[in-house]
Amino acid sequence: MSRFVDAIAPARMGASFRWLLVSSWVTNVADGIALAAGPLLVASQTRDPFLIALATLLQRLPWLVFGLQAGVVADRLDRRLLIVVGNLIRAGLLAVLVVTIVTDTVNVAVVLVALFLVGTAEVVVDTTGSTVLPMIVEPRDLGLANARLMFGNITINRLAGPPLGAFLFAVGLAVPFVAQAVLIAFGALLVTRIAIEPPDRGERVASVRSEIAEGVRWLWRHPAIRTLTITVVAFNITFGAVLSILVLYSIERLGLGDVGFGLLIACGAAGGTFGALVYGRLEESLGMANIMRIGLIIETLTHLVFALTTTPVIAMSVFFVFGIHESAWGTTSVTIRQRAVPTEFQGRVGSVYFVGVFGTLVAGSALGGVIASVWGVTGPFWFAFVGSALILAAIWRQLASIAAADQA
Repeated sequence: MSRFVDAIAPARMGASFRWLLVSSWVTNVADGIALAAGPLLVASQTRDPFLIALATLLQRLPWLVFGLQAGVVADRLDRRLLIVVGNLIRAGLLAVLVVTIVTDTVNVAVVLVALFLVGTAEVVVDTTGSTVLPMIVEPRDLGLANARLMFGNITINRLAGPPLGAFLFAVGLAVPFVAQAVLIAFGALLVTRIAIEPPDRGERVASVRSEIAEGVRWLWRHPAIRTLTITVVAFNITFGAVLSILVLYSIERLGLGDVGFGLLIACGAAGGTFGALVYGRLEESLGMANIMRIGLIIETLTHLVFALTTTPVIAMSVFFVFGIHESAWGTTSVTIRQRAVPTEFQGRVGSVYFVGVFGTLVAGSALGGVIASVWGVTGPFWFAFVGSALILAAIWRQLASIAAADQA
């Protein structure tokens, strides 16, 4: 057992990382359960397409509304305490939702409000969680540490969690939310074992707006992190455009049904799992600059292949490779940011990054729907291919400097 634990989280990375990793994996099970159980609960209360779509929007909206403020809070307060309290609030809100289900007083308004409030607490937890890792792991091990966290996010959250959530929902409407609340509370308990010191903020106390502005200025004045953020934001517009119509594309273009679409998504997740497992070797053999270069080439060509092919096997194989890139590139970008950003700015710079990511995904999704309605289901893929190629050409020479951001 000790060899297995050392292989996953080497002893040199410390006990605090192991507690953080287990907590992350436990809460990822909870979040994966919610991916299926949340929409199913909404659908059990209403068949109104607008309200069902609103449920998804309300889970993402807190990032756009409170994301920047969450970064300020993460830089001001005890980060470990924030994660613990934030997760306990999430568990408490879920417990209230369970009571409404058990007492048969639940309705669509209650569910929508609960999803928004849980999502708001999750914004604080996730923003703060991203600041803790560089405080407990040496810079040289951040890539491996982020890969282990990414493995849990993909394998547990996206692959194992949703089927479990659907199964528990079939057992009883309240069951998945009870399980989610218990797992989140347990994850909060595990975080209390982490040993970290709050960042030194000195005696200065500024307004939230000025602290947000300070974080934005730091990011903008750091050439490598600025370019990294712009790159991620730009590629998320093209990715969001194709993601929004992927289910329609799989049905109309590839001739897949519901199960086939699930297999297509599973291929991407399987590739992501593989990428997370081998990331340490990739970073050692290729280096971060080449991981980014190769990955963005893969992403650009993925859009081209999807625009051209009508063969499910080809699409699934390419999506598996894309999953490897998505996992490796995501791990690399987070690691670069964590190595380069000072501890006292981790929350604010990270929040600008996250708000940009979620905002452009939403914008890209809307754009993809418009393009598909005018030029058909392959239109967004052609847009994504051309857009990605142009962006890649523009930032190609700067990828090496991005990879060395911590030396700037």
